[in-house]
Amino acid sequence: MAQKSGPDNHRVAIVTGRLRTGLILALALLLALGLRLFHVQALDPDGMAQSAVDNRLVTVTVPALRGSILDSNGNYLARSVERFDIVVDQRLSQDIGEKFKRRDAEGKLQDVTFDQAFEELGAILGQDPETLRSALLGEKGFNFVAKTVTPEIKEKVLAVKFPGIYADRTTLRTYPSGSVAGSIVGFLGTEGAQEGLELTQDEILAGEAGSKTYEIGGDGIRIPYATNEDEPVHDGESIKLSIDQDLQWFAQQTIAAQVDEYDAEWGNIVVMEADTARVIALAESTTVDPNNPGATPAESRKARSVTDFFEPGSTTKVITMAAAIEEGITTPETRLEIEPTYTVDGQTFKDAVPHGTVKMTVAGVLAKSMNTGTVMVGQQLTPQQRYDWLRKFGIGQPLNVGLNGETAGLLPEPDAWDGRQQYTVLFGQGLTQTALHTASVFQTIANDGVRVQPSIIDSVIKEDGTEQPIEKEPGTRVVSEETAVQVQHMMETVTKDGSGKTGELKQYRVGSKTGTAEAPGPNGGYSGSTLSYAGIAPMDDPKYVVVVTLQRPQGDLYYIIPGQSFQKVMEQTLVSNNVPPSTGEPETYPIEY
Repeated sequence: MAQKSGPDNHRVAIVTGRLRTGLILALALLLALGLRLFHVQALDPDGMAQSAVDNRLVTVTVPALRGSILDSNGNYLARSVERFDIVVDQRLSQDIGEKFKRRDAEGKLQDVTFDQAFEELGAILGQDPETLRSALLGEKGFNFVAKTVTPEIKEKVLAVKFPGIYADRTTLRTYPSGSVAGSIVGFLGTEGAQEGLELTQDEILAGEAGSKTYEIGGDGIRIPYATNEDEPVHDGESIKLSIDQDLQWFAQQTIAAQVDEYDAEWGNIVVMEADTARVIALAESTTVDPNNPGATPAESRKARSVTDFFEPGSTTKVITMAAAIEEGITTPETRLEIEPTYTVDGQTFKDAVPHGTVKMTVAGVLAKSMNTGTVMVGQQLTPQQRYDWLRKFGIGQPLNVGLNGETAGLLPEPDAWDGRQQYTVLFGQGLTQTALHTASVFQTIANDGVRVQPSIIDSVIKEDGTEQPIEKEPGTRVVSEETAVQVQHMMETVTKDGSGKTGELKQYRVGSKTGTAEAPGPNGGYSGSTLSYAGIAPMDDPKYVVVVTLQRPQGDLYYIIPGQSFQKVMEQTLVSNNVPPSTGEPETYPIEY
């Protein structure tokens, strides 16, 4: 029998239809949501997922550890030590109440109140707990808690596990020897390297910073197994110098005392090995302490031995004599009859000490430092020869030992010389040079006529600890060995019978030459004098050159004796390097006939 349709069946049909429609709509909605989820998470055309990751990424710069500067014996003149800045993201502790959880020594979770954490951190950092509360709580995403703490302190701080607290690696530059070699080492400032080797060798010392990139969650904790990208840090390389820290200190003390005694503007002492031209001391009377550079006037923060030039005066007579002997113009025993004055080409010259007509050997002219006799010998060289010989000995040329502010001095071309300058250059006026140039001249004579480029850096120590010596150019022969030895004996005559007596040593034979020149004034003309004493020892086997320079000492020049500083420093150099005393008698020439 057929079922009759009625109101109930009609309602059922309507409900069923609605359910079917609702189900279809629900499935369609789920499908749409699924497609959207797939679109967002899998395809991510707009980079939304990556954007979310980026928002969780933190990149931290890892600074390189700056290389050290060491003396010849491996003592630290400058070094960097690893330190850490303790910082906090204050936002990460805002919504967790006044306590947090951490595991104890047995691995069990424990509740730690903020006050308890502040007490613990205060004891570690030496800070007041209330001060720490102000530093750790707030709304800042970044805030310093403590700066440049040691790795040990850093580990203790992180062990407290306070939310949002972490450590950034940094470095601390220290100068253990203070002002010893400070003008050589230089220093760093807020804008990086400022002076000395810190500046000129910055590329070697600085290294290359690295970085760490990782994801953090909302609780400030690093997310394991998430993005973790590290750029490795490359620490700086170190440099080892030829400077002997102990000798450097002694030389600095010696020249500072003499500058103070004579109320001089400044002074310096250069100590150089005769055969290698390695500079083992470069001492200034005023030397910057790199730990506190602001305490030293700006003009005294550099090494004046390489930056300040002056007319050298009579030390240049050694070049004139060497050139004249090498050219076959004269010998140490050539005889000269010298009047109280000497005139050539309308230019008249006299000596510092008045005299009548005297009969002197060329060696005597050098011993008594006579301008008249020097011009008589040197005028036999052409102006071009005079210029060329000065250049051969390094005058007017940069020495390039690696310090900032180095100067080549001034040596005009011969065609720029006037009627008088063409002769004054023979005895060290009308040209300028640094104290290091003077030392280089005497190194050439001490090394039997072979000039070696001065140096102050011995080697570079690589990141892996291997030491790479700096290659040195071979020496250049300037005069023959025979000529150099004759000049050595002339210099020993200066010490025994001439102006260099003040530098004599009891146990060692010394060759020397003194120098006095007028110092240029600040507004033109001349103001005061520059005094020098340059010497070699021991003369039976030359090992070291020492040059002392005093700028504008006050008082009677006759009683100002740079040779006293030479005595002290040369003797200290020889004894500390175990050089045996001289044997045999000095080899000198007669000074009169």
